[in-house]
Amino acid sequence: MSKTILILGASFAGLQIAHRLLKYTLPGLKDTYKVIVVSPTDHHYWNLAAVRAIVPGQIPDDKVFASIPDGLAGYNGKAEFVLGAASALDPTSKIVTISTASGERKQAYDILVLATGSRAIGDVPWKASLAGYEATKEGLHKVQKQVKDAKSIVVGGAGPTGVEAAAELGFEYGKNKEITLITGGSQLLVGVPPHVAAFSETELKKLHVSLLYSTKITSASTLSSGQTELTLSNGSTMTVDLYLPTIGLLPNTEYVPKQLLNEKGDVMVDQFLRVKSVSDVWAAGDIVDCQPGQFVYTDKQAAAVAKNLDLVLKGKQPVVYKSDGDPMLAVSLGRSRGTGRFGNMKLPSLIVWLVKGRTMNVQKQSGLVMGTAF
Repeated sequence: MSKTILILGASFAGLQIAHRLLKYTLPGLKDTYKVIVVSPTDHHYWNLAAVRAIVPGQIPDDKVFASIPDGLAGYNGKAEFVLGAASALDPTSKIVTISTASGERKQAYDILVLATGSRAIGDVPWKASLAGYEATKEGLHKVQKQVKDAKSIVVGGAGPTGVEAAAELGFEYGKNKEITLITGGSQLLVGVPPHVAAFSETELKKLHVSLLYSTKITSASTLSSGQTELTLSNGSTMTVDLYLPTIGLLPNTEYVPKQLLNEKGDVMVDQFLRVKSVSDVWAAGDIVDCQPGQFVYTDKQAAAVAKNLDLVLKGKQPVVYKSDGDPMLAVSLGRSRGTGRFGNMKLPSLIVWLVKGRTMNVQKQSGLVMGTAF
């Protein structure tokens, strides 16, 4: 009887794990396995390029969206795609409840991978919508139109997404629109070495982006004019045509039993990326508690989970995932510059532009979705 590997989530982590198992692990096993991939969207969203895609005309839809079922179709029935979302997990009975358009589905599993990612706070296109492909695409188009029409734009938050979004807007519109980046921190990219933050500040100023430090946006309300009124922690208010918050992500873990989550809602994993306190459940990506939610870590975690599943399914011991290496970060600063860190070392602008900023890596979308990258 066929056994089931159930993968919840079909983004950067879930798709990599699925393809690696289907291509390299399953063909070498004595038992017959089937991989079932569950996602609320049937198109993968290359959200790494969202900061540039919000600028009208920069990146077409077919560069940021790609069909997930098409990428799983070539495995001779070994892979199944389910359009839906997990609503409950019972690790004792090893059953996941999936909500689909046709009703509730109870799916048993032998091995479960949690890779359901995170969602953005606010009506912004930084992450895929849980409402699916059309909702994500419509949300992106809505922001594109708002960006085009706005004369004043505030980006809230100076993490990587906030800095990149402000830089893209400044690169395109800095001389014609009022672009402001507001952060509660005393520097950009809190946590990076000061010289990396200083370089980012210099580049944003060259792009005519105004910076407001040590100030939090305490509330945002829509006016009858369609503009947004921002109340700031310094007691002042700002009225702007468009407000783009980039502060915070929420893990998509509502279906996971509370005892498996930390206080932030992240899944607690051990040194092998197995979910603690349960059997045969693994996790990777934004939802795990061992590293920040960044692509560079998600990519490494997915490869590690796939490797460990390969070992375990072949009767071997898993290997430790090393999550304590030098911190890494690459930040594009418009369409011609960039910065980042590897440990305390600043990455050269040219290197960041070559490996990320030139194209935001949209050319890698096909390899991820079709599995040719692995």
